[in-house]
Amino acid sequence: MRAIRKTSFGAGFEMVDRPLPHVGEDDVLIQVKASSICGTDLHIYEWNPWAQDHVKLPLTVGHELCGVVVDKGINTDGPEIGQLVSVESHVICNRCSFCRTGKGHLCENTEILGVHRDGAYAEFVAVPAINAWADPPEMPYSIASLQENFGNAVHTASVPLVAGRKVLVTGCGPVGVMAIAAAKALGARSVYATDISDYRLSMAWTMGADLTINPKKQDVLSTVMDATESEGVDVLLEMSGAPSAIDEGFRALKPGGEAALLGLTSADLSFNLDDHIIFKGASVHGIVGRKLWDTWYKMRGLLRSGAVDLAPLVTHRFALDDFERAFELMAAGECGKVVMFPDPAEADGPLS
Repeated sequence: MRAIRKTSFGAGFEMVDRPLPHVGEDDVLIQVKASSICGTDLHIYEWNPWAQDHVKLPLTVGHELCGVVVDKGINTDGPEIGQLVSVESHVICNRCSFCRTGKGHLCENTEILGVHRDGAYAEFVAVPAINAWADPPEMPYSIASLQENFGNAVHTASVPLVAGRKVLVTGCGPVGVMAIAAAKALGARSVYATDISDYRLSMAWTMGADLTINPKKQDVLSTVMDATESEGVDVLLEMSGAPSAIDEGFRALKPGGEAALLGLTSADLSFNLDDHIIFKGASVHGIVGRKLWDTWYKMRGLLRSGAVDLAPLVTHRFALDDFERAFELMAAGECGKVVMFPDPAEADGPLS
């Protein structure tokens, strides 16, 4: 089968021929129909310090996917062969204290597809059956493939109380604009968004932002204070990992506010802990992955009810063989979600 692999240190991937994955007794074999690109994949492609510290080579990359079950182990009782599924990329042990107390997203033995074990940028992938999430057969492949990433946004927007409150989202990459949509769907009074890219701020408008701010053109703090009658925001959803955005977000957070942090800085951070958190009495939540499986059920509700429509977020589709162009586009930032299709004939929209 074709698979996109990281085989050596340095930037880039390569397409190679690989054997079909082994299907264990508790696994399902999935024929990949679509796989979307995440910021984490871009980190690995560029081979930044985070990737160097976390990724085990050689490796088939990619962790956001949907596909059809084509084989299953003898111990599995579902999903059935022929079922369209999306995949939770965090493979957990189900034995440690975190797993046994309902905190599987913090499992100390987690292996992540495309980071610690072979992933989704291939024609086939094997995963534990428990990690396969059944989708409606009519769900577009592009939407099904990015549910895992949508889960990060829903988790981030669900941990602090957003209903009836003023929310600031810093960083309007794909997961940031999905957090905007999730916060609005969960009842936020207003959502403000910051990014240095006008393209991404346009996406933020499309996904429901009430006010967008480009820090290169506007002062974030004064703009937020004007919009909130000098109160500041109740909730900060930090999605960028950019030190300047983190600082601006905490400056705009009102005393007693809540912050949920998803963005990775990939480096040490200089941060005013005293003024931004301690003297503000702020509550800060670190967000990792999705709650298993609480977040997935919330996603299902938001999507099936129509409260969130992810279709406008899918801006580009590529054949899997054209992965170099797909990653160049992601690196440039002039896109929403980029989805790749192993079989171009199965793309659910025009290919770029």
